[in-house]
Amino acid sequence: MSPAPTASLPTDRRIAAPLLAWYDRHARALPWRVSPSDRRKGVRPDPYHVWLSEIMLQQTTVRAVKSYFDAFVSRWPAVTDLASAETDEVMKAWAGLGYYSRARNLKKCADHVAGELGGAFPETEDGLRALPGIGPYTAAAIAAIAFDVPAAVVDGNIERVFSRLHEIETPLPAAKSEIGKLVGTQTPDDRPGDFAQALMDLGATICTPKRPACALCPLEELCEARVSGLQENYPVKAAKKAKPVRKGAAFVAERKDGAVLLVKRPDKGLLGGMAGLPTTNWTVRGDGETGAGAAPFVADWRHTGIISHVFTHFELRLEVFHAVVTGGEEYPGWWSSRDSLPGEALPTVMKKALASAFPDRF
Repeated sequence: MSPAPTASLPTDRRIAAPLLAWYDRHARALPWRVSPSDRRKGVRPDPYHVWLSEIMLQQTTVRAVKSYFDAFVSRWPAVTDLASAETDEVMKAWAGLGYYSRARNLKKCADHVAGELGGAFPETEDGLRALPGIGPYTAAAIAAIAFDVPAAVVDGNIERVFSRLHEIETPLPAAKSEIGKLVGTQTPDDRPGDFAQALMDLGATICTPKRPACALCPLEELCEARVSGLQENYPVKAAKKAKPVRKGAAFVAERKDGAVLLVKRPDKGLLGGMAGLPTTNWTVRGDGETGAGAAPFVADWRHTGIISHVFTHFELRLEVFHAVVTGGEEYPGWWSSRDSLPGEALPTVMKKALASAFPDRF
């Protein structure tokens, strides 16, 4: 049964003590995290590291993010270093993480913090939310983890934990507000950042989507779904709508020396500012032209296959065409050599198109 409206609930922080005790013993070692033992020694989280990791982790897994995080902080150790970087270099370093608007906003945010705020991140949720690319969740996470603000942090793992703790029948995403209020009632004033990270770790390692390890959970006796034996029924999720399919074509023009023609995509829109192959004008809302006749210039185009890539709101299917050209004519974009092509800021969908044309190289 769903809990009563949060406004009528007393502040209930029963879960903080057992959860934090568990976290002290079992916290994941993550490159951006200050461990509980180090926190007790007075080590403070670096707000730059917290911010960078939270932006990278949006809609991406911890496993995927670790190597990118290490590469970024090695190359740009402080937010001022990132602000001094060329945007194209940041986009190249981001390539493969997906959701490229995050990378553009990452650079904008670094520029603002370095230029307008003297290199110091705001310490309040409101101040953080005013920065480019930082929404309510990210602001709460940075405020709690970096600055010990008792903010209600709610990511996908925490939604699952609280849905089970309180047997919340409201389907996600409609239940987000209800869960956020409940998290707020139970977030302690002491160690709110560790509390948030403990919930994240609990959801990632114990309270997993399938076959949760309830016998190892420090909150087992407080969990309503566990008592009912219905833990795998939560969270309740609304039925997913079928994603629309968009169509288009991509053109792989190769010089005789193996260089490939690339173009910069428009700054606005999906994959904005990224390097890519010439394609037809597909969008989130409509198809692009298909067939060799839609190519940007005349060549002996050969069909090499159809690739599919799933974005957040739609599936894209691109016909891929390949042609070897002399390279003497004027073409839009630039030629990327065989050696430099793997280092270009190419999104995954473009790499799939290249793999269709060059199965032995990608």
